[in-house]
Amino acid sequence: MIYLPFEVEACTGECRKECGVSLDKCPTYRELPEVWQKVCQSSPHLLVYLRSVKKINLGLPEYCEKLNRSMKSAKIRNFIYPVGSEIFIHVLDNLEDIRDHYVPIEPNLTQNMDGLIDQVEERLTEFVDDLEGIADAAKRIEVIQQIVEKMVSVRGGNGSRPEKNNGNGHKKNSMVAELLGEKKKDKLVVSPIQYQSLRYLLRRKLEGMGVLEPMMRDNNIEDISCSGLGNIFVEHRVFGGLRASIGFETHNELDKFVIELAERIKHPVTFRDPTVDATLPDGSRINIVYGTDVSKRGSNFTIRKFSPTPMSIIELIEQGTLNYEMAAYLSLVIQESMNVWVSGETASGKTTMMNALATFIPPSAKVVSIEDTPEVQVPHHNWIRGVTRESQKSSAASAVSMFDLLKAALRQRPNIIIVGEIRGVEGAIAFQAMQTGHACMSTFHAATVTKLIQRLTGNPINVPKSYVDNLNVVITMSAVRLPSGRTGRRITSVNEIISYDSISDSFSFIETFVWNPVDDTFFFRGNMNSYLLEYKLAPKRGLPPDRRREIYAEIKKRAKVLQRIKEQGIVNFYEVYALLSKAYREGHFR
Repeated sequence: MIYLPFEVEACTGECRKECGVSLDKCPTYRELPEVWQKVCQSSPHLLVYLRSVKKINLGLPEYCEKLNRSMKSAKIRNFIYPVGSEIFIHVLDNLEDIRDHYVPIEPNLTQNMDGLIDQVEERLTEFVDDLEGIADAAKRIEVIQQIVEKMVSVRGGNGSRPEKNNGNGHKKNSMVAELLGEKKKDKLVVSPIQYQSLRYLLRRKLEGMGVLEPMMRDNNIEDISCSGLGNIFVEHRVFGGLRASIGFETHNELDKFVIELAERIKHPVTFRDPTVDATLPDGSRINIVYGTDVSKRGSNFTIRKFSPTPMSIIELIEQGTLNYEMAAYLSLVIQESMNVWVSGETASGKTTMMNALATFIPPSAKVVSIEDTPEVQVPHHNWIRGVTRESQKSSAASAVSMFDLLKAALRQRPNIIIVGEIRGVEGAIAFQAMQTGHACMSTFHAATVTKLIQRLTGNPINVPKSYVDNLNVVITMSAVRLPSGRTGRRITSVNEIISYDSISDSFSFIETFVWNPVDDTFFFRGNMNSYLLEYKLAPKRGLPPDRRREIYAEIKKRAKVLQRIKEQGIVNFYEVYALLSKAYREGHFR
């Protein structure tokens, strides 16, 4: 179901005949600024959408080739940005709700394609037996697209792909021509927009995620949430929580979609097994709950998306998550094989921070990561990526737990072990690894260092208290309210674990850095007073006791190097890693 904030009207009369054929004859096109005209030339469906926007006096949206964080504070939200070559997203103010509108503008949005799709699918049924003989899925989809191109005739031009000679006298579409044979019927006459919509819908159905396709393609989306009937909700990296214009109106419709979604990822749901927790082909995590007996508002699903390119430490500094001095301190700590954990509540940015910190691992290091859901992204080439496996009733394969993978990692001679998240008995093995000199990074669900220690030493992790000081640094993160009134993710403190006193049964730790919520700044409380820098790192770097405070000069030096990287305009995760690798080789990060 499409829940649009306003009615989108298809072109009628003479305008309908010319739509997508002769743009110069469209009054809406002639009145558009040049930037919009250029975009609409290849996307006539967007022109129809803009015509409806203009008709209700919303004001022409601002076209954004790329979003930036400053748009989050815009008083009026009326932006359109591209997602691939065919899909556009309209973010629009919602005066009736705290969540603004998220409107995917797909080629089929302005067209009623039900009748045409039915005709095409009916004709495609005649080729089922022939298509089953094509084993490769990608090739089968390509052949289907070619067959459809031969079925239709585009009003105002030929929609079929031109046949090309491959140099041997055979035409590229010879297979399609052979399949058509006597099955060829009169062509379906369609408009350019209908032809574009038809190709898009077929591709979306055959290899995409159905109605979720725009949100799956949008790298600005962090979470997609369907909580039952009604609208789908998304969490946007720039605009925060938004209400999508896509949703479900009946339980039958929602249940059917959830069943098809689960079958597509080869984790079917049933009334007996109504829950699924799986990973999508692009690495996103999906959780499905099926049926009204376990979810009173109807079937629901949540998809947690991961950006194909992680956020770099420079980007996090730009967003205010930490400052250059903190990044310099953490780079030195990680380089010297200290054990670092990132702790915080759900959605506080723990995994994002750990991925960004991975660029500080020396480029020559061998990295082993262990996860139940693939989230960790490491730029190093010598990287072993271990993922747990659940036992399957239909398969003889046994389960492989994080505990099993962690034991195996200890035999792989890693320089550093990254555990996606410590939750259970694997925590005790991680501390055993620290005891034997293996550096370890991980994330952990705890809001403070005190709560982290309580969870570590209690059930089910049960780490001996005398082992806890093997953990050197705890970074605590949180989603906080900023002085501007907006929410943001911040490192609230960087803590050094000092020791455990068995007599008083207490732990000592110090806050090296702390966030000030009043003015959104960070204070280096451990400046000239850091236990870790002076008593562990300085000796490792060959500094005698009377010169141990020279280590603080290295922090300042590294902070300046990171600032220069930003000044050069280098913010991409992999580009930052490449430059840091060069800095390691040239001795700037020695």
